[in-house]
Amino acid sequence: MPALPGLLSAHDVAATAASIASVQEPDGAIPWTRGGHTDVWNHVEAAMALLVGGQTEAAHRAYDWCLATQRPDGSWPLRYAQGAVEDPAAETNMSAYLAVGVWHHWLVHHDEPFVRRTWPAVRAALDFVVGQQLPFGGIAWAEPHPVPPDSAAGPGAREGALLAGSSSIFHALTAGLALSELMEDPQPDWELAAGRLRHALRRHRDLFLDRSTYSMDWYYPVLGGAVRGDEGRDLLAPRWDDFVVPGLGIRCVDTNPWVTGAETCELVLALDALGDRARALMLLREIQHLRSDSGAYWTGYVWPDEAVWPREQTTYTAAAVVLAVDALSTTTRGSDIFRGTSLRTRLPEIGLECGCAAVAAPQHEGAY
Repeated sequence: MPALPGLLSAHDVAATAASIASVQEPDGAIPWTRGGHTDVWNHVEAAMALLVGGQTEAAHRAYDWCLATQRPDGSWPLRYAQGAVEDPAAETNMSAYLAVGVWHHWLVHHDEPFVRRTWPAVRAALDFVVGQQLPFGGIAWAEPHPVPPDSAAGPGAREGALLAGSSSIFHALTAGLALSELMEDPQPDWELAAGRLRHALRRHRDLFLDRSTYSMDWYYPVLGGAVRGDEGRDLLAPRWDDFVVPGLGIRCVDTNPWVTGAETCELVLALDALGDRARALMLLREIQHLRSDSGAYWTGYVWPDEAVWPREQTTYTAAAVVLAVDALSTTTRGSDIFRGTSLRTRLPEIGLECGCAAVAAPQHEGAY
């Protein structure tokens, strides 16, 4: 069981994982809050936390839900509510993330039958996602299915790419390539797509939709693995004071006096991937003011009002905490999932400048 002495004990982490399991619905879905809506990205993140938090049966039920709800084109609806589709649009980042969860499961348990059972769904999902790649290398953020006017995937979703979402997709593609090697099922189209996407994330961030007020757009190129080393440190440094609130965590949006636990723990994971353990531990410690007596976590805190807001304890916040503790304690083999040394480091990189492919030098050592 992951633990960090003096910060969170193994008992504390187990309680947090149990708080996630307590919200799981009979069909295996893990909504944001009890009775709330479910999306496949946060659902998979929760399944990863359940696995390292000792809730293995609940984690497997969560992955079974993914297999049962995937559509024939490889995508999932953007949002469910209590078993019913609430928004049918296909958000690419959400559809891609199963690959990260399955590779994480392999790292933790080396359970080949599980990987073989889930591999067709991973392959279909990443084929769908790669099919949404835009000419500059980013991935269109959503592919609208027939949707109602109030769908999150409104007009123009197919024409634009989100920086945070595409960064997470890069992580998923490298996880998918690792799985393809394990399954002896090469996926050269994914390699090319990942190379094009990494080039866009490193050299053409201005071509993504502008969501720069959100902290996710700030740190996700590092978290997803496209930008690391000195380049990653240089990316984080200029906006540190815009988002980090000393003693409380990080803002979700730079204009709002609201810190959030999930974003703070994701920055912890990004800092750990850069080798900045001191600041990672500092932020993880500071966000513990959101912890409840049950081990669940409140979503955020508005400091001028000295108020928790919203008044909800979210599974994705709890999951981010568990995964951050595992990463910093290196307890399970899955603790590497964001550090990424088990993932592909050499990719063909195709840039807008010349339209040709070259093999990029590895950013760090590692096997896949």
